[in-house]
Amino acid sequence: MTYTELVLLAILFTVINDLYILRTRLLTRKVFWTSYAIIVFFQLITNGWLTYNEIVIYSDDVITGLRIAFAPIEDLGFGFALVTNVMALWVFWGRRGIRS
Repeated sequence: MTYTELVLLAILFTVINDLYILRTRLLTRKVFWTSYAIIVFFQLITNGWLTYNEIVIYSDDVITGLRIAFAPIEDLGFGFALVTNVMALWVFWGRRGIRS
């Protein structure tokens, strides 16, 4: 399975998890997208630096080749899945009174 295919599955799982499994519905909220825009900005800086300096190298056989700030577009998908799932779990557990 390619990196691109894994990203698409991660995004699909994230949407289903947020809207139907955990029912936190973060993806329907303006505040989520505002905070996510801030996160993406810093992700692009960090990811761009890591790939530009060849600290992280991707095989052209497993990515689409589309890049933003030197990083493969797939990294934005994985970042989205990671951040969204963590936030959805945070809200889900918080609603149930689970605190750290």
